[in-house]
Amino acid sequence: MTTKKNEKYQLILQGALNVFAEHGYHRSQVSKIAKAAGVADGTIYLYFKRKEDILIRLFQEKLGELVEKFHQSVEGITDPAEALRKVCYIHFSELESNPQLAYVTQIELRQSDLELRKEIGSALKPYIVLIENILKQGVEEKLFRPNLNIKLVRNLIFGSMDEAVTSWLISGRKYPLSEQVDDTLDFFLHGISSRAQADTARTE
Repeated sequence: MTTKKNEKYQLILQGALNVFAEHGYHRSQVSKIAKAAGVADGTIYLYFKRKEDILIRLFQEKLGELVEKFHQSVEGITDPAEALRKVCYIHFSELESNPQLAYVTQIELRQSDLELRKEIGSALKPYIVLIENILKQGVEEKLFRPNLNIKLVRNLIFGSMDEAVTSWLISGRKYPLSEQVDDTLDFFLHGISSRAQADTARTE
């Protein structure tokens, strides 16, 4: 893709993000996206076959950028608990700084059809795998419970961060999302740490 084509592609994605956030995915016409992107209606179809493709690609692009930031942030961190905290901080701070993206990912995607959610779910996999690997490291280093249900806990951690962002949006963004990191992670780290299991055993 040439530089000029790539610029138009990015303009369309950004225009789509703005339109989806303002009007909602189902009420957004391709003509509105073209206008927001500053391109002709027909130009959209040079890059995307349909509106659903725009949403899928938008999510893949933005999530890919986030996953790259997640990997960069945990690189060199040897403490799994600190790695989880870094991931949570980036998750919250990035969406806090881009409320339009937060709205589209938290609200609009939940109203999409099953096939669309499946496509987007595949884009989420690298993020889920990253959380899973951090949990595995914690178990191997005996910092987390040895009998930890890793696949369940990875989903619970992601789901909790996801719900925290949704609640922040619904509240009208009345508080800093990034300030929720410590409370969110402390809740999980207390429950999954090997020390917590030992404390429970002593009280039984």
